[in-house]
Amino acid sequence: MSRRIFSQYTGAVPGHRSISEAEKLAEAKLGGIAISREQMATVANIHRAAMAVRQHFEGGVLREVDLTWTTFVVLWVIWVWGESETRHVAEEAGISKGTLTGVAKTLETRGFVHRAAHPSDGRLVLLSLTEEGEELMRRIFPAFNEEEVFVTKQLSLDECRGTAESLRKIVRQVEMYGDERRQELLAGSTLPPRRSGRRPKNQS
Repeated sequence: MSRRIFSQYTGAVPGHRSISEAEKLAEAKLGGIAISREQMATVANIHRAAMAVRQHFEGGVLREVDLTWTTFVVLWVIWVWGESETRHVAEEAGISKGTLTGVAKTLETRGFVHRAAHPSDGRLVLLSLTEEGEELMRRIFPAFNEEEVFVTKQLSLDECRGTAESLRKIVRQVEMYGDERRQELLAGSTLPPRRSGRRPKNQS
């Protein structure tokens, strides 16, 4: 197991342990456990890559316009799809409807997003970009794309295409079979939606 994979699972900071020490510790923990190492490495490095890319963008091109990764993704979804219901924006952005509510309010306050009631169903809310939001996206996306080129610089064009297709396959697998798999893992039990990583307090 590589040092990077090991540090992902332990939270260790690269540089605090030698490669050989990390490998010995990993083998001690996992040597007697039947695991699929290649699949583990794939998932671990997807996470590491996602975090590294997000931190790079938030610390640079997005910081210049005071956007987080999530606020940018929401703007991107509305920019590409046009006026959309909040539930669809949340789904495309990969966030909860509750998170989107706070993000949309922030973007509305900054003058980038307009919220409106659905014309035929007052329970639904539509999101669209304002002129300022459209101008922001037209201005920032070329710079955003330059950073996409930067973070993939060690990949050839064929490797970029291959990586993109491989990731699409992972997304399709989860989208097509994830619900069924989760029900199998939960033995058919129905659990309430997860609200946060915190455990509920014991009620006296």
